[in-house]
Amino acid sequence: MRIAPEGWPFIRVALALDAALVVVWYSWPGWTAALVAVGVVLTVWVTAFFRDPARQGPRGERLVIAPADGRVCSIAQVEEPVYIHRQTTRVSIFMSVFNVHVNRFPVSGEVEVVHYNPGQFTVASHDKASLVNEQASVGISGPRGPVLVRQIAGSIARRIVTDVGPGDHAEQGERFGMIRFGSRVDLFLDPAVKVKVALNQVVRGGETVIAEYPA
Repeated sequence: MRIAPEGWPFIRVALALDAALVVVWYSWPGWTAALVAVGVVLTVWVTAFFRDPARQGPRGERLVIAPADGRVCSIAQVEEPVYIHRQTTRVSIFMSVFNVHVNRFPVSGEVEVVHYNPGQFTVASHDKASLVNEQASVGISGPRGPVLVRQIAGSIARRIVTDVGPGDHAEQGERFGMIRFGSRVDLFLDPAVKVKVALNQVVRGGETVIAEYPA
């Protein structure tokens, strides 16, 4: 299983804790075995959280691919003032602590804007999170027009990782960052696109078609 680079410090700490708990159990056998079991479970979960699976799926300039795993928590018409500067269709994906947290490019093109904005850590599935939470916006000049992806921290997530900058190439379906420990990703699109997902639908980053441009 491929692991995201950001995960290795956490995994090493978890393994060190497991080793310490084994020493405790060896010195005081009995109920301390339960601590070892809990430590192992947490290590497995931390490792799974930072998994970075290869994803294959539909590709093409007419398609917009899911930038994250999770559940569609909102589909709305909103103004987007950072990059697109007009009315857009916003599709929001909420990632629980059990989802893959690697974020992927929804379209190919050129990264034109990367903007970080500090903020609050309210529950990511709430609608206001798109306005008030800590976030990073990535604006992509795609073959069918501008697309903006916004990484939003949640009540547990405290670290947004964005591995691209202006001028970088965006390759549809490829990784561009991640958010640690529960979060949300918003996708801002031209209203002319046809949204192909429904509210509460579970999607997979790099695989699920979120929207399709007209022919």
